[in-house]
Amino acid sequence: MDARAVEFACSPRRAPTFVRGLGATLWDEGGNEYVDCGASFGVGNLGHCHPAVVEAITAQARQLIHVGPTFGTDAKAAFTGRLLSVAPRNLRRVFLSNSGSEAVEAALKFARAATGRPKVVAAMRGFHGRTMGALSATWRRDFREPFEPLVPGFVHVPYNDIDALRKAVGGDTAAVILEAVQGEGGVHVASPEYLPAAREICDAAGALLILDEVQTGMGRTGRLFAVERWGVEPDLLTLAKSLAGGVPIGATLATEAVERAFKGSHNSTFGGNPLACAAGSAAIDVVVRGKLWERAETLGSRALEELRGLEAPAVREVRGLGLMIGIELRGKAAPVLEALQEDGVIAIGGGSSVIRLLPPLVITDAQWARAIESLGRALRNG
Repeated sequence: MDARAVEFACSPRRAPTFVRGLGATLWDEGGNEYVDCGASFGVGNLGHCHPAVVEAITAQARQLIHVGPTFGTDAKAAFTGRLLSVAPRNLRRVFLSNSGSEAVEAALKFARAATGRPKVVAAMRGFHGRTMGALSATWRRDFREPFEPLVPGFVHVPYNDIDALRKAVGGDTAAVILEAVQGEGGVHVASPEYLPAAREICDAAGALLILDEVQTGMGRTGRLFAVERWGVEPDLLTLAKSLAGGVPIGATLATEAVERAFKGSHNSTFGGNPLACAAGSAAIDVVVRGKLWERAETLGSRALEELRGLEAPAVREVRGLGLMIGIELRGKAAPVLEALQEDGVIAIGGGSSVIRLLPPLVITDAQWARAIESLGRALRNG
């Protein structure tokens, strides 16, 4: 039976059906080969079936797959230690869950419980997940409206508008939640002044700063964490997607001060399970050992230069950092995505008019060149 015939149809589907993957390559059930430049919305920084992750999962599955989150495991201890060894130095506490949405939910709960305040300020075009709290922080109307009323207390201000942020944050604000680069919102990059200003505004009001690095983290933007470019220390930072090489995981990092002020309880049944933690340790080691953020910076900079030099009237603007690139079109993105897929290249959208490229950081030079060439043809013909 085709699984698509019985799945609950709550999101759009794109053919084909994939049966195998390795590195930046996917194969469908007909044996057709594709260069994956969407990386499953940023999950695949290490590509598909990275040998180190496969080996870690296999070895862990023979030892221990799951115990409840109130118990310790050697896999969890190893992973949290490895994560904290590379995380921003002010973040010394980790809460583990299963996804980016869950990581954001935890951050929002921690912020409200630690400050005793109800208000959360988020950015227009921002995306933080689809669970009720994370969705309340998300901007897009079509994501929100079918599920309203959402969680009260959330307001949205224009991204990169320091004055609007300053006016929105006050004595009732628990947190400001921002992305360094808005992924789902069309690959909009924070200005050099924006995140430092957000830090200052939060400090002045006694609010917490949450940085959502679910998509930008682990080398994607040319730094291990995107926030490194701005020199800002958040109070909470969320990670997921590529953190465990394709295995579901979420992590909420916090300062010791947030933990001390926290009141209440929060938990996740499968959060920190040994299988995900073993994969996570392996994935971090691969990224750090290979300094894959440097590869992202090099390949991304070349591609941005090439794409900005295209003589393609269909293109309005090219934006990005590292291997997180958005091409804003004067029309719809769907026809270009379809043309790329027919040419054996998978890309994703970032809103109705933006082509988003999130290739694996391990993509070969030849594959990346092929993908950019294919995209150039599709844009010139669009």
